[in-house]
Amino acid sequence: MRALLRSLLLVCLLASACAGASPPPAVAQEQALEIRASSQPFKIDEPSAKTLGRLIWRGGLMMTANSRQFGGWSDLHVSPDGRSLTSISDEGAWFTATVEYDGEANLAGLSNGRIGQLHGLDGRLIASKVEGDAEAMARLPDGSWLVAFERDHRLWRYATLGATPVPVEGPPEIGRQPPNGGIEAMTTLADGRVIAISEEYSVRPGTVMGWIGTPSAGGRYQWRSFSYATIPDFQPTAMAQLPDGSLATIERAFDMARGVRCRVMRFDAAQLVPGGTVRAEELARLTPPYAVDNLEGIAATRGPRGETLLWLISDDNFNPFQRNILLLFELAK
Repeated sequence: MRALLRSLLLVCLLASACAGASPPPAVAQEQALEIRASSQPFKIDEPSAKTLGRLIWRGGLMMTANSRQFGGWSDLHVSPDGRSLTSISDEGAWFTATVEYDGEANLAGLSNGRIGQLHGLDGRLIASKVEGDAEAMARLPDGSWLVAFERDHRLWRYATLGATPVPVEGPPEIGRQPPNGGIEAMTTLADGRVIAISEEYSVRPGTVMGWIGTPSAGGRYQWRSFSYATIPDFQPTAMAQLPDGSLATIERAFDMARGVRCRVMRFDAAQLVPGGTVRAEELARLTPPYAVDNLEGIAATRGPRGETLLWLISDDNFNPFQRNILLLFELAK
């Protein structure tokens, strides 16, 4: 019954979010952030549960903070050593924190938080939803960040998240995407290529469009498209390269009857062929009563035993019935 009630609350939350929540004011300046994290159970009605599909539970957090801007987290990056994380918000904010572990190397908490607001091309802080709807980011080889925005579809490169960005020419189809269905999944490969996938833009039934950006002179990219196969209701919201070179994605679905569901997917990088179609395999499907919310960010690292770790973060839409959750899984061999 508790799981059912929680699902109903989540449906109400997401429905009101789709109708439009009032965004908080922009962060005035970078500042310290006190993150209050409590344990997120993996399965509400079965505390001993530890596995789902090919995922092994390594801990979860429900997060709040002493800032009205804390929320809406749309993508995630975790440092290779697993010690720090960075996330961006669809209201144009960002936060960083140090990751804490328990004695078994499971996720235990966050400390040393900081929060700030992205700048626009004029050097001023982004203050509107239309300009600040950051949905994806990729860490480039030089340490800078490539950020994808929707509504006003564009790519901006930030030397640091507190710096003034420079525009990057995106794929030719970038402006054809639906206003609220732009690039949500983006990552960088080891060779510097940027891979991006649209949430909703499609020219072939049963797929959405993705792009391979090959670096060229002057910080530009040569973009060539591919297709990413989808199933009904599910659309890609995040992507990260795994330590073995393959890629993981999150696919999300929502409707009033069933609430939110997410698929954690994986595909080999060899499928990334211009004009080709990527067909990812399902690793696990997160639905209530398992830990799930509006998951929009994913990152991958190696654990202390050499295991592959997957990190997932949710966008609460600044809606009191949703949560900012951070989940950690080990990928079973």
